[in-house]
Amino acid sequence: MRYHLGWTDERGQPQDNVLPLHIAPLLALLTCEALSGDYSPALPVASAVELLYNFTLVHGEVQAGRINAQDRPSIWWVWGPAQAINAGDGLHAMSRAAIIKLSEHDLPPEQVLKAVESLDRACLAMCEGQYLDLSFQDQLMVTSSAYYGMIQRKTGSLTRCSAYLGALVTGADEAECGRFGEAGSLLGMAWQISQDTHDLWGEHGDGVTPSNILNKKKSLPVIYTLETASTATKRELGNIYMKRVLEPEDATRIVNILEESGAQQLAESKASELVDQALSILTSTALSQDGQQALAIFGQDILTGGFSE
Repeated sequence: MRYHLGWTDERGQPQDNVLPLHIAPLLALLTCEALSGDYSPALPVASAVELLYNFTLVHGEVQAGRINAQDRPSIWWVWGPAQAINAGDGLHAMSRAAIIKLSEHDLPPEQVLKAVESLDRACLAMCEGQYLDLSFQDQLMVTSSAYYGMIQRKTGSLTRCSAYLGALVTGADEAECGRFGEAGSLLGMAWQISQDTHDLWGEHGDGVTPSNILNKKKSLPVIYTLETASTATKRELGNIYMKRVLEPEDATRIVNILEESGAQQLAESKASELVDQALSILTSTALSQDGQQALAIFGQDILTGGFSE
């Protein structure tokens, strides 16, 4: 687990390689600070959702067979799938232990219980989303509606939990927490679309990182093209995806087809729309002007690739 988090190397030696946090813990801290002026009450929440996210990463690396994770060999590649699953389970247990520490921040027991329930429900929804994402790999045609439902579970559930609990620890009422949760879900969905788009086109827009294509991952640009392209284009994409194993040149051709269909612009536009919807919801909350501005900057960072997977 220390290796996965970047604290040690493969031999257990300390390493100054702390990885960037996922957007979920940052959203919990930012929500709490924007409402109360102090982020510290949300530290147990941030720790819990970060550990839970890493639990999904470790298991996801096994499921996808990714050799490298976050610029280093993945746990399963170094120690094998069995130990990776074990480490992932350990991260999940640590996540639940972390959320219980809210009791040390003068949060009433019933609110601590509500936080634990929220975390567990988020975890279940994430597993449902991962199930759908994996099942889409074996389907040629996936609708955009089904995709949005998948990322709402796989990604939006954790950011919903983060924003909801970030508000909860400030003493916000249920309606207020619910609004933050709804906005958090939309921000998480926008992040996932941005990540999928970035994975296809790379930092320089040249299609150098289409790794998920080789696993036949159905991202929004792919789904949009299959829904709207000409019959000939759909047939060509179908022939590629029907191959048992995709080669790097297949990924390059798919990216070229997506560019011709305008899929990149569509995906970027949808991510921006989701961020705008989230910020619109937050205008009806008790946020100060400074708090609203901080969350607006956070939303723009999601769109510009400020947070990596």
